[in-house]
Amino acid sequence: MVYEKINQSSVTTFILVGFTDYPHLQAPLFLMVMAIYTVTLVGNIGIIVVRRINPKLHTPMYFFLSHLSFLDICYSSVFTPKLLEILVVEQRTISLKGCMVQFFFGCACVITEMFMLAVMAYDRFVAVCNPLLYTVAMSHQLCAFLVAGSYMWGGLCAVIITYTLTALYYCEPGIIDHFGCEYSAIISVSCSDSSFSQMACLVISILSEGSSLLITMASYVFIVFTIIKMPSKGGLRKAFSTCTSHLTAISIFHGIILLLYCVPNANSSRFLVKVATVLYTVLIPMLNPLIYSLRNKDVKETVKRLLSSKFHSHSI
Repeated sequence: MVYEKINQSSVTTFILVGFTDYPHLQAPLFLMVMAIYTVTLVGNIGIIVVRRINPKLHTPMYFFLSHLSFLDICYSSVFTPKLLEILVVEQRTISLKGCMVQFFFGCACVITEMFMLAVMAYDRFVAVCNPLLYTVAMSHQLCAFLVAGSYMWGGLCAVIITYTLTALYYCEPGIIDHFGCEYSAIISVSCSDSSFSQMACLVISILSEGSSLLITMASYVFIVFTIIKMPSKGGLRKAFSTCTSHLTAISIFHGIILLLYCVPNANSSRFLVKVATVLYTVLIPMLNPLIYSLRNKDVKETVKRLLSSKFHSHSI
């Protein structure tokens, strides 16, 4: 029995199938992913830089947004470079250790971003329902605590789930029918009892998703009641525009999560799972800076000022 386990655990490298079943899609997919990844990096780094140089954006909302942009950069960078690599090379492999590292950082970023969006919902609740007390209620200490708490919870959950995966044994030939080390893809190549790992993942997923959605929904219930009570149309319009960007980001984020985990686990649905994962890992990090920056005059003015100053410096 001991010999059998050692033999089974000898897998040190996984083979990533990626999109090899669709060779005609690989070249256009590479170009599309490369373009989206470039926009993601430029957009999210831009949000962080713009927030730092514009004093008008030194508010709790943009403090949280800059951390959301940082998470998007990290999450996109965990999966996208490997996806680009396996689209152009013939040897589509990843080491066992590299796979676990990729999963850990991907898991930590997703759960942290989930709670960062919930924190931003609470921020919008305070801004709309208690505007006069906003700066007092959302103090620097509280903002730092909420951000630190989101990172700590995301990291703790990722450590627990990754540990349960490292305790499993993996069978030859170690073929992962995916382009990255996503949880269900890793579990599919395990040849030992994964019930404990699946239970831990289920509990953490329900706890994280449920609590973050509860915070978000409770915040917006109070926001809706406050908006309904507003006598002036100007105040109503301002309150609604304050929340639109965040609601859009939340809808896309949780919508694709539900699409990804509600797809039946069948051979015919694997392509859909891969496409949903591409949307989740590549598209969402690009959309967040666009959603927030396109609706904010201060962000657009700062970007225009930066571009015009660079243009003038080059012309001189």
